[in-house]
Amino acid sequence: MTSEVRSAKITDEIAIERHRACRGKVQMMPKCPLTSFDDFAVWYTPGVAAASRAIAANRDLAYELTNRGNTVAIVSDGSRVLGLGNIGAEAALPVMEGKALLFKYLGGIDAVPICIDAHEPDAIIACVRALAPSFGGVNLEDIATPKCFRILDTLRADFPIPIWHDDQQGTATVVLAGLFNALELVGKRLQDVRIALIGIGAANMANYRLLKSEGVDPRAIIACDSIGTLHPGRIDIESRAESLVEKRQICRETNSDGIVGGIAEALRGADVCLAFSRSGPNIIPPAAIQAMAKDAIVFACANPVPEIFPDLARAAGAAIVATGRSDLPNQVNNSLAFPGVFRGVLDVRATAISDRMARAAADALAGYARAKGIARDAILPRTDDMIAAATVAAAVALEAQAEGLARTSLGRDELMAAALARIKSSRRAHDVLRAEGVL
Repeated sequence: MTSEVRSAKITDEIAIERHRACRGKVQMMPKCPLTSFDDFAVWYTPGVAAASRAIAANRDLAYELTNRGNTVAIVSDGSRVLGLGNIGAEAALPVMEGKALLFKYLGGIDAVPICIDAHEPDAIIACVRALAPSFGGVNLEDIATPKCFRILDTLRADFPIPIWHDDQQGTATVVLAGLFNALELVGKRLQDVRIALIGIGAANMANYRLLKSEGVDPRAIIACDSIGTLHPGRIDIESRAESLVEKRQICRETNSDGIVGGIAEALRGADVCLAFSRSGPNIIPPAAIQAMAKDAIVFACANPVPEIFPDLARAAGAAIVATGRSDLPNQVNNSLAFPGVFRGVLDVRATAISDRMARAAADALAGYARAKGIARDAILPRTDDMIAAATVAAAVALEAQAEGLARTSLGRDELMAAALARIKSSRRAHDVLRAEGVL
């Protein structure tokens, strides 16, 4: 057992103890001053009626008279939580609370965990539509494939506020940023490498689409799910062509050599491994890493335990290893993207999050890391780097304005200052409450 495996066991014990002690991770607190009993007449009845009448006459005033413009709904049905699978809405709640904590601390955004007992795509879509008037944006989270694709695509078509599926868009954004910098460190070009996708869920499906949009030849990609490599002979996928549209497309576009087998065969000779499968350890054996190309890059991003621990992957010959965890080097996790992305769209009241906005976020994240200085154990900034989050926010907001998706217009300096002010305020409030013994 490696030291990293032992630390994972200890972390589980500490996590349960601390969750029980705090009874969760987030709460609602006032943001208006209460200096006397008379203030209730301003913030609630009768004064609140004036705000309601104003919004009834002009619904856009909700962004000025309420917290809507800084509030995001985190919606999950608990059908694909981390690498744990379909564990249900109640079991998903700790994860969604954790997401809300990151929204607040990393992005200065108030997020509400909403775990729903609805599992059919149409029911989830209807629920999300009904929530829209209370929020400035919606973050879909931990929803199983293939329904998550239909839900996102349907809502993106006409939803009145920005919607984002973090397991797809957020993960792909950070993977692209990390991959840009990792390839630079080993002296390889994205268009020249052979890539293995281990696990074909929401994350790697989004990675596949993004890699294609970056000019990667699909024939240089080989994908592997829990059954084995994807290729035109996969009868199990062909027989469900209507429900597995995305997987069928990958079968037909990738794996030009027709490689049949499992993870070992998919990784043989590959320059890059992008693993987003099931929680490990030992999902990827060291021998499979050993058979990869020289200076191989391994992103083992299953949570909570990666498919292979970094020390084992490095010992097997990998040049750069990343995981989804914050307690290991090279965290490649959507938490590096979503706080800044939503900060940016909220600050300009964007109506949507486009693919070009996600690409702008990836470029900003990779560029910021390079400006600070990248290394094989530091391809991206830490998730708590507030300047990184503000840099992403500004890039996303500027792209939203360029595409005509923003309701307000701000320059880069204004956007950076506004984002940093929000983030610093959230952290300062936390520090004050902690110093006073409230937390």
